[in-house]
Amino acid sequence: MKKKYSFILPTMLAAALAAGVFIGGKLHFNDSPEKLFTTNSKKDKLNRLIDYIDYEYVDDINTDSIVDITVNNILKKLDPHSVYIPKQDMDRVAENMKGDFVGIGINFYSYLDTISVIRAVKNGPSEQKGILPGDRILMANNDTLFGKGISNSKIVSKLKGKKGTTVELTVYRKEENKTFKVKVKRGVIPLKSVEAYYMLTPEMGYIKVNRFAESTFKEFKKALKELQRLGAKKLTLDLRDNPGGYLGVAEQMADEFLEDGKLILFTKNKKGKIEETHATDKGNFEDKPIYVLINERSASASEIIAGALQDNDVGTIVGRRSFGKGLVQREMELGDGSAVRLTVSRYYTPTGRSIQKTYKNGHKDYYKEFTNRYHSGELVSVDSIKVADSLKFTTPKGKVVYGGGGIVPDVFVPIGSNEQEAVESMDNLGFLSFFVFEHLDEDRQRYNHLSKTEFINDFRVDDILFEKFIQYALERNLKMNFYDFEDSIKLYLKAAIAEQLFDSNVHALIKSEEDVMLNKILELDGLMLEQDEKELIETSN
Repeated sequence: MKKKYSFILPTMLAAALAAGVFIGGKLHFNDSPEKLFTTNSKKDKLNRLIDYIDYEYVDDINTDSIVDITVNNILKKLDPHSVYIPKQDMDRVAENMKGDFVGIGINFYSYLDTISVIRAVKNGPSEQKGILPGDRILMANNDTLFGKGISNSKIVSKLKGKKGTTVELTVYRKEENKTFKVKVKRGVIPLKSVEAYYMLTPEMGYIKVNRFAESTFKEFKKALKELQRLGAKKLTLDLRDNPGGYLGVAEQMADEFLEDGKLILFTKNKKGKIEETHATDKGNFEDKPIYVLINERSASASEIIAGALQDNDVGTIVGRRSFGKGLVQREMELGDGSAVRLTVSRYYTPTGRSIQKTYKNGHKDYYKEFTNRYHSGELVSVDSIKVADSLKFTTPKGKVVYGGGGIVPDVFVPIGSNEQEAVESMDNLGFLSFFVFEHLDEDRQRYNHLSKTEFINDFRVDDILFEKFIQYALERNLKMNFYDFEDSIKLYLKAAIAEQLFDSNVHALIKSEEDVMLNKILELDGLMLEQDEKELIETSN
């Protein structure tokens, strides 16, 4: 059955915006458990009601589900970021924020009811055992992994396991038309939050961070060190579409760019207690040009970094107004394997501004604000951004910044047309990737002779492949002016092919050719260079 795709830009992006905006708190309650959980009439009332339903109600009722509904309803009365995590979701949530899991190390599609390997993780267990892109995994031990009705969750459960345990895979290799068995020892597989890094120019490095997990700072430092080895004296930090994560990780990253003693942020809880976080002398990219990219889907931890640099007059924030999340959560266990992430404080940027947007009109309205920004023209014109004079703050060097509703960038870059954003969305949502997988599956050997450098410099998507993509899209009810955006679509197809043949760095590097925000940074950097040269000449005279 053909999948149907519909790219209605405001609705689609608003839905993406609402998904996954979260932050990890670093605060601890001062009250003891005895004080926090003493018996009172409100708790007794809920407990008695559940007991009455359990023992007296005429029909059998799953009271666990009632409790879940009750907890969710209570949290909905608070703020949009206080959330309940059911027991069955805890492992998945923890895994995502930990930054790794134990498995066999493959990226795959469920393609024609069969697990089809997109690419084995570099140096992972499957790659070491010779698993190749395009291989079909038919069985794990004695469990069948193909056929209709097998969910991804079931597939993953069969491939994951304890570190060091072995799973015997039955594999079909299409190119050789053969089936074979291979034993793979499960290992720790990283979930990368540093999505890509490369040299944007001979002196400027680029790092894309997609969330702030436990492993993020370590990944970031490794990428930064490698870029400095390659000659990076400037940096572009891409936090677009980054929904946030752990507060402490954002503080560590901001510390890399700020001098010892500079305020990064401060938090305030309901009792008025203030905790400040200052930069240390550990940063190794201080006093160097830094550009930070943000957009309307950059939230929480991303905004902490942007706000800390902006308020300290460090670097340049480029893009569009960020999401606007200035609340800090702490995860607390509920005793049955479930947990709640409860908002315990607000955070403020160094000048004292809160960038939390209002949520007084409810959760639905809160996440709908992107649509409002779209229709108000804010995403197209900086003059349409509504800021209140009462929320005006001034940095040490006299720059005016605003609180409430996100970080307003120093340099505004408008959103592209609906069609341009649709091309980007086709890439972000995996539509291009799935088409490319089918294309490679037909004739993977066509690309075997190309090295990474040759592919970047010499490969071009031809008209035949472009026409195939149009047909593929039309069959799935995706309609747009394909020929008006032929160059962009061909570039994105090339990037998608590169990602499956090589890695995400090549994918990002190829896409950068048409990235409006990156081109703006190159323009700004050129102007800065001209200004530095002019000042040098004036000084020498």
